[in-house]
Amino acid sequence: MSLSDDAPSAADETLRTLATAAMDLAAARGWRRVSLSAVAERAGVPLGTLYRHARSRSDLLAAVARLADAAVLADAGGGPADESPRDRLFDVMMRRFDALQPFRPGLAAVMRDLPWEPLTALAFAPAFGRSMAWMLRAAGLDPDARGGPLLVAGLGMVDARVMRVFAGDDTPDLSRTMAALDSELRRAESTLESCFGMTKRGRVEPNPSP
Repeated sequence: MSLSDDAPSAADETLRTLATAAMDLAAARGWRRVSLSAVAERAGVPLGTLYRHARSRSDLLAAVARLADAAVLADAGGGPADESPRDRLFDVMMRRFDALQPFRPGLAAVMRDLPWEPLTALAFAPAFGRSMAWMLRAAGLDPDARGGPLLVAGLGMVDARVMRVFAGDDTPDLSRTMAALDSELRRAESTLESCFGMTKRGRVEPNPSP
């Protein structure tokens, strides 16, 4: 297989099977009642296969995030050069929410239960941060530049707020999610521009030397 071959691998398909099983179980019984053994049984895979792909329940949440990220990145071009960073982020994040739609009932259960599982939330945090960093890259922003970690944290806060709307959005076109995302990005835009030095092209300018 060449490096340019983007066909899904068997590992990718197994990851999707496990993530789907986890979210289906969460929707049916609540996230707190989802065990790794139950996920393996639902997915129809041996525990050894599950272990190779997800060694904790937080890894299952990370798998869902990775699947959504991959769907966005498969068609990522940074957007037209004349688009604002906010417009490009809106497009990227809405594509991510579209990719998460099959998991929405399970994610709603996760959001209800995760506050009662702080250790799981803490373990998932690095994977969530990586997801937000890749979404910034997909929008033509640079999370690796100086000030980038603040952009990652800011987008994470936007995503967390909009996710609450998305979890209950039963509109055919996710119009409630779109409205919430637009509102949150507009709220964040002035802060990003004034505090983090984001230029109109979406780059983070180096802070001037003292």
